[in-house]
Amino acid sequence: MTTGALIGYARTSTLDQVAGLEAQIDELRMAGCTKVFSEQVSSVDAARPQLSAALGFLREGDTFVVTRPDRLARGTLDLLTIVDDLTKQGVSVRIMSMDLDTSTATGRLVLTVLAGIATFERSLMLERQRAGIAKAKAEGKYKGRSPTARAKSAEILSLKNAGKGVAEIVRETGTSRASVYRVLSAVHGDARAHRS
Repeated sequence: MTTGALIGYARTSTLDQVAGLEAQIDELRMAGCTKVFSEQVSSVDAARPQLSAALGFLREGDTFVVTRPDRLARGTLDLLTIVDDLTKQGVSVRIMSMDLDTSTATGRLVLTVLAGIATFERSLMLERQRAGIAKAKAEGKYKGRSPTARAKSAEILSLKNAGKGVAEIVRETGTSRASVYRVLSAVHGDARAHRS
């Protein structure tokens, strides 16, 4: 039996889904959550500040509650990573739509099955990727990765020595500002001394 608090997290992906967010919050409160973190941000965005705040708020013995797995994670592997991290902290996870609770033996079994499926999906994806690359190579269409900034180091240094500013070098080489600074820093030491 859980002795800690029930902490909820609700998320919708766009600002026009206010009703959906409110429905999730209501559902989490009805499930007994004493605190609910919520935000409207795409799951593919790197920054989900309220999720980070919720994960930082949780304490040993608490249960982290979400209405659906896609509200919490970007995919199966992401979900398993979050759950694993929380389990190590002594926090259980409840996903209402799946009737999954990691504090129970059944919940842990379901997660083990999900982990197996995620591993299987990953290996299938890599196999398809390798097959696609092999086919493209056989047809002479495989280009490989785009040249990195390191491959363009000589060009970057040449432009810098010709008196070009960083903005011009970025435009002419198609590399990022950070990459240009990295190349210049490797040759000249502190890149900030060469910014223009």
